[in-house]
Amino acid sequence: MTIRSDSRLERLLHQGVFCVTSEVVPPRGGSPSAVTDQARGLVGYADAANVTDNPTASAHMSVVAGSGLVAAAGVEPVAQITCRDRNRLGLTSDLLGAWALGARNVLCLTGDPPNIGDHPDARAVYDLDIMDLIRLAATLRRDGRLLSGARIEDPPRFFIGVADVPLSSQYRFDRLEQKADAGADFVQTQIVFDVDAFADWAERAQARGIFERMFVLAGVAVARGPKSARFINDHLPGVVVPPRIVGLLEEAGADAEAEGIRVSVEIVAKLKAIQGVAGIHVMGLGRMGPVRRVIEGAGLLPRPASF
Repeated sequence: MTIRSDSRLERLLHQGVFCVTSEVVPPRGGSPSAVTDQARGLVGYADAANVTDNPTASAHMSVVAGSGLVAAAGVEPVAQITCRDRNRLGLTSDLLGAWALGARNVLCLTGDPPNIGDHPDARAVYDLDIMDLIRLAATLRRDGRLLSGARIEDPPRFFIGVADVPLSSQYRFDRLEQKADAGADFVQTQIVFDVDAFADWAERAQARGIFERMFVLAGVAVARGPKSARFINDHLPGVVVPPRIVGLLEEAGADAEAEGIRVSVEIVAKLKAIQGVAGIHVMGLGRMGPVRRVIEGAGLLPRPASF
């Protein structure tokens, strides 16, 4: 792989740094402090932070505004852009706007269906599908052209990411390979609790040349208790929480969150040992404290200085 973007995250990955990304969730409101406070909590802890785009199909502050606030707080943004809410004009505008405000990375997503969110009667757009969106970002970077063929000045040169659910019961490698063909450079996976199953996936991915084509960042999150673990297992597609982990959380009682952090630190150590895994994506599930404690406990501090 060669460096194709203006992303610091990409440069670190090419240098062999085991990278850490996390996420910032823009608020259901107009206060910038809700974003700034989250981002400041990640300074020195994460190499980049995803800025979510109407997560769970619910209305939040725009990802473009959020990306600008995250960049201003001192963290490199990863602007999540979904096909669900915009046609190709809106997608292009938001890519250009996010770039102008400091995003050097983009995560291309289909988006959760509107019927699960707070506006269940909203019409999904899907003017472009996920492959089209990846190609749009890649064509802007490579050729400085819009989908219309028109050239633009100062085109964005994004590090292009996608999501993947390696432990889905209906998993298809060809879907991820198609995303790489379209121009994706890195992938952030769904949360991993079953490291043995993920290691099996990684072995197969290695055999197919995935790691030579894309950087893989494995998803990590803290189950704060047995109830949380069961909810994650039952409701997040492609996430399996082994019974052993649920049992440890039950035995921990009032100390369940601390035990959940310890388990996540253990998971990170195992993920880091899997050949080809380039980093982790630590999700807070609404809380920043556990993210910081996992990164600290995993011995991933200090992060590389910006250069």
